[in-house]
Parts: sequence; C-alpha cells; structure tokens
Amino acid sequence: MTTTAPAPVTDPPGEADPFSPEILADPLPFQAALRDAGPVTYLTRYALYGMGRYAEVHAALVDWQRFCSGAGVGLANFRREKPWRPPSLLLEADPPHHDAPRRVLAPILGPRALRRLRDRWFAAAEAHIDALLADGGPGPVEVDAMADLAESFPLRVFPDAVGIAREGREHLLPYGDHLFNAFGPANELVARGAPYVADHAAWVNAQCTREALADDGFGAEIWAAADRGDITPEQAPLVVRSLLSAGVDTTVHGLGAVLRALATHPEAWAALRARPDRARVAFDEAVRWESPVQTFFRTAEVDVPIGDVVVPEGAKILMFLGAANRDPRHWSEPDRFDLTRDPSGHVGFGMGLHQCVGQHVARLEAAALLTALAARVERIEPTAAPTRHLNNTMRAFASQPMRLHRAR
Repeated sequence: MTTTAPAPVTDPPGEADPFSPEILADPLPFQAALRDAGPVTYLTRYALYGMGRYAEVHAALVDWQRFCSGAGVGLANFRREKPWRPPSLLLEADPPHHDAPRRVLAPILGPRALRRLRDRWFAAAEAHIDALLADGGPGPVEVDAMADLAESFPLRVFPDAVGIAREGREHLLPYGDHLFNAFGPANELVARGAPYVADHAAWVNAQCTREALADDGFGAEIWAAADRGDITPEQAPLVVRSLLSAGVDTTVHGLGAVLRALATHPEAWAALRARPDRARVAFDEAVRWESPVQTFFRTAEVDVPIGDVVVPEGAKILMFLGAANRDPRHWSEPDRFDLTRDPSGHVGFGMGLHQCVGQHVARLEAAALLTALAARVERIEPTAAPTRHLNNTMRAFASQPMRLHRAR
C-alpha cells in the first residue's frame, strides 16, 4: 500500500489509531503529541499503553524481566492466542529460552566474523554501482533508489552469505512485509498479505533446512552448532529463519532511509564523499532519523509504575522507537539529519539482550554500498516525491526516483 498525501491527525494521542494509514504515512505529529502527553499514555482503541519518550522506551527495552518479549512483540498475546507462525527464538523469547540461539548467532554475525566478508561485499557493491551507471549512457542516470539500490544489493549479497539458493529470493521481501504487518492489528495491511503468505513462508522455511543450505554459509554454521549440541535440531531452522529476517528487511529499509537522507541533504553527501569512512555513522544517523522499525510491543510481567501511571500485570505496552529516536529530551535538534552527531544511542535496532542480532550485517552492507556510491557519484538528486510503503511496524519507501550524477 502506498500514499503520498497523508491527512492531518487531529485526535488526542490516547484516542488516535497509531496503525491508521494517516499516521503510518506521517507518524511525526502523532509521536510528538504522544511524547508531550507524558511518559506513558493509555491508547483506548487497543486497550494498551504507549510510550514515546526516549528514557522510558530505552528503560523498557533493557528491562526484559518486567517487560517481556515471550508473550509476543506484536499486539497478539501468545499466552492467549496461537501465533500464525512459530515464534522467533530471538525476538519473541526471553531467557533462558533466548540464550542458546543468541549465543550461537552472536559470533556468526559479529564484527570479527564479518571481516572476512568485507572485501567481497565492497567489491560486489563496486560492481553493482558500475553496472548501474553503465546502463545510463554518458549523462546522469535515472534510478529508483529502492529497487535499484536498497533492495537489489542486500538481496544479492546477504542470502549468498547465508547460503540459500538464488532462485526464489523474490519471496523474502513480501514474507518480511507480512511478518512485520502481523505485529500490528488485523487491519487491511494484514488482510492484503494473508492470501499469499503461505507460499512465501513455505519457500522461506524450505531454505532453512540443512539440505537446502550451502556448506560454507551462515546457515551451515547454525546447523553445525546443532551438531555440537549448542542448540537442538528443531531449533536450527528457526534460527536460520530469524537470521533471514534480521539481515534483509531492516537492512533494506535502513538503506532506503540513508539514501533519502543523503539525497535531500547535499551538504551531508558532500561531507560523506570527503570522508567515506563516515558511511557507518551516516547509516546509523539515518536509522535514528527515519527509524525503519517504528514500534515493538512488550507485555508487563508485573505491575510497573511509569510516572504517575501503573501499567498492570499482563498489559501490552507499545514502544514507539521512532518517537524515542526524535525525542528532544534526549537528542539535540532531533528532526535534523546531522553527520556530526553521535547517533550510537539510538533505539532503531532495539536495545538490551533483544537488540537486533543482524545490525552489524546491516552496517557492513551500508558501508559497502555508500562507499562505492561516494567514489562514483558526485551528486544524488531526487527527481520526484518518494512513495511510501505502509506497514504496521516498518517505516518504508515503495519507490524513490533519483538521478545519479557521475563523479568527474
């Protein structure tokens, strides 16, 4: 679903629907009102509590004992409702069930392990940009920054590293889109994906088996951990599946965010060209500024006092990561994309033991792509307004028409 002209939001934050098309298209006014309303606000439409200030969101993310993930990080409560697919052993589990899968994945996707991929991914990014520029003749090259850059590059290099087949990768993005939609209410966005998700899920699940994976990829390392007894054979395919979500959707939309930021802030693009080693800072600042992952839920394990409100045991809490990442109580000039800022405290990848295990993968892919672009493109020029892709959890673009001006 796409939109270009959101209607203004006039409801008080407690009565508004944060999953309405208007707010999904432009969440910033609602998020500002939510922050101003207090540290926690009761959202009457869904009978749950919403938090938008940085301090409270950060505190809840690191406090897994009181704000649990095991009951589901979406609106549904897994203690009362059966999930539509087996829960993630990383995202939707708490210690001790979370510990073994996390211990297995952390070194596989950690900075030290990813160093061996650096040269390969940087070379792949250079080849990708060279081919894109070669298709446009001698003048500027017209591209869709989403299809031609943010989607195509990650869908090429990361599944290769996992060790899955190239045929069928078109299932990955619609599968992830439905997965993140399903964290919200059963609205039109979920209904649109429901007829097709079984086919997408079947393909994704088939890629997670030992037989389907190449012998030298991340997936094979996960199955080797099962052979050692670090996880069970039943857990191994679920860990591979979690890895696919961690390394694709958030990366794609994070790249979309940084490309939008750099295209609309020419001074930042010039600064990055002068200092391409700042590519990872640019990516993290874009994740803070745009927050591709906008929301996640937790469930109160006990009565939790927040400000003057007591969130009762068993209540769902909706954490607005995007609102926290633009909270002026924590960030100076939060609405400004600023390459001189230290964005490392952002909650765009979560925080605490449930922090996104694929964040280092995303940063490496972004560094490779942005470095290749900076060396070859003097100017990125938006040629039309971008089109939003609405999702109950993700803030995403469907398309971003741009013109790439080659460096002389």
